[in-house]
Amino acid sequence: MNTPELDAAQLTPLTPEEIDFRGEVIYFIVVDRFYDGNPSNLAGNHELNDPSHQDWDKYWGGDLQGVLDKLDYLQKTGVTAIWLTPLFEQVEALECGKLRAPIHGYWTRDFKRINARWLNDPDECSLFQCKHTLFDRLLAELHERGMKFVLDIVCNHSSPSTTEGKGKLYDDGRLVADHENDVDHWYHHYGDVTDWQDEWQIQNKDVAGLATFNENNIRYRRYIKEAIKLWLSRGVDALRIDTVKHMPLWFWQEFVTDMHTFKPDVFVFGEWIDSHPDNARAMEYANEDGMCLLDFALCHAIRDCLGERNEEGFHLVQEILGMDERYRSATELVTFIENHDMPRFQSLNPEREWLHLALVLLLTVRGIPCLYYGCEQYLYSNLEGGGDPYNRPMMKDWEDTEARRITRILGAERKSNSAVQWGGVWPKLVERDVYVFLRRYRDSRCMVVLNRGVARDLFLHDLEMPDGSYECILTGKKLVVDGGRAKLHVNSLEALVFTIRGKPFKARVMVNVQVDGILTKPGDRVGIVGDCSELGEWDLQHIQYLECVNNNTWFGEIAFEESCGRPLAYKYVVLNSDNLDDAKREHRSPRRRTVPETGAAKWRDRWQM
Repeated sequence: MNTPELDAAQLTPLTPEEIDFRGEVIYFIVVDRFYDGNPSNLAGNHELNDPSHQDWDKYWGGDLQGVLDKLDYLQKTGVTAIWLTPLFEQVEALECGKLRAPIHGYWTRDFKRINARWLNDPDECSLFQCKHTLFDRLLAELHERGMKFVLDIVCNHSSPSTTEGKGKLYDDGRLVADHENDVDHWYHHYGDVTDWQDEWQIQNKDVAGLATFNENNIRYRRYIKEAIKLWLSRGVDALRIDTVKHMPLWFWQEFVTDMHTFKPDVFVFGEWIDSHPDNARAMEYANEDGMCLLDFALCHAIRDCLGERNEEGFHLVQEILGMDERYRSATELVTFIENHDMPRFQSLNPEREWLHLALVLLLTVRGIPCLYYGCEQYLYSNLEGGGDPYNRPMMKDWEDTEARRITRILGAERKSNSAVQWGGVWPKLVERDVYVFLRRYRDSRCMVVLNRGVARDLFLHDLEMPDGSYECILTGKKLVVDGGRAKLHVNSLEALVFTIRGKPFKARVMVNVQVDGILTKPGDRVGIVGDCSELGEWDLQHIQYLECVNNNTWFGEIAFEESCGRPLAYKYVVLNSDNLDDAKREHRSPRRRTVPETGAAKWRDRWQM
């Protein structure tokens, strides 16, 4: 195995934007179907190509140059982070009996090489041998614009049976494993999953015939971690991990910890397909595997409410949000309404106004929103119901649509409004056809009104908005709040968003503090107190109070000046009255941290009693 010298992330000061992904709008691109920036890059087996765009299971020509060429378009759409389908070198052969090519990027041949199909120069494939690839230029341009890059990875499997064999894995061009001649036991050999209720089968057997890695093999683990660190060393900002439920929890705890040790600010999220807060195993992974998850439960609720027009309406959405306290950090779930494994939203409901409602909800509710490429251009195909592969059409339009305008406005608001980034979701009116909710954090606010029904007047109260007149950032419609009450006329299929952007904190060091597991009740307050001046020197009179995100989670920003660069000790405290003598402290020795000299940090803790 190659053992390159990999430099861990430089310990340079981080900014709040660099340590927290909740201000981002992610845009998920199937590279082959986005834009062909270099029609002359014809690397690979030509039998896998279809330049006529008729065979949906073959390559159509999109590439990294196409992504680079469209960064202006993406930035003007309100996108701040791009997630591309895996860039690793793929098998260059058709799947046996199915004539399918790996246009999706999940049949990896070599984790240390870039797929030559995405490059202008095939000689740039090796991340070891070439330090200035098209991929590096893409990263540099993204970072120059203040945008981020999400690398899609798969640790569970390599490739299925093709005309070249099954599961041949390379280390920068050198064969290290072969499923059909597995002398070093890099793979499991139990056949395909037959019982999807059997967890052992799900974690050890093949999924759809894909060669499944043996995570017990330390040589495999070292290979995959070394490979992903190589990509992180080039400047990757986040990892999206495929098929999380198909590997044991201990593997992810080890893997994600290693990634964070190598690059502390990397954001990691994964696909535990169809995860739901009612699923105890899904919740165990969500809370214990070290990464955040894609929020399938909220996705299905939004699709049912606004795509299928389910009779239960917005109650479906609020039901899922009402279970947020089951997560350690619900505000860091990655939210979406469609992806490459399900029919697009408009295959369920082609009327654009319903998509607009879904986009407003996605971009303003808790979590980190992820758009599927082309949704802002109403891109979809209904061939055979619009499922895979017909949910992956070629991007063809680049117009300034209403959906794109909504994304641009709300993307900018998310970046600037801490309530949208960090606040909980506080329902103010939940009906079948109307949903009104508030996001709040300190002096920032975002109130959202969604109406999927007929035009009507709403009488709202307990709005938690200061008295005054507000203007919807999407429509210009006015809202007048008096004593926490307001009367508002909403049109059919209308979405309204009213905001207040509070004043941001400024300090030598800003620390985002989040604690979960408290299960507080209404009226409780949670704070942090410690042995430095910024944390009150253990005096509860000077406690730093946090903001309630939900009954389980509290969040706050702590500004440090005097204690920068020093170690400190602290505890969390719950107060349910004005009598400080009744304060409930954690039943443990104080936690210890070291404050950075400058920049920012993120502390994540779990309450202990």
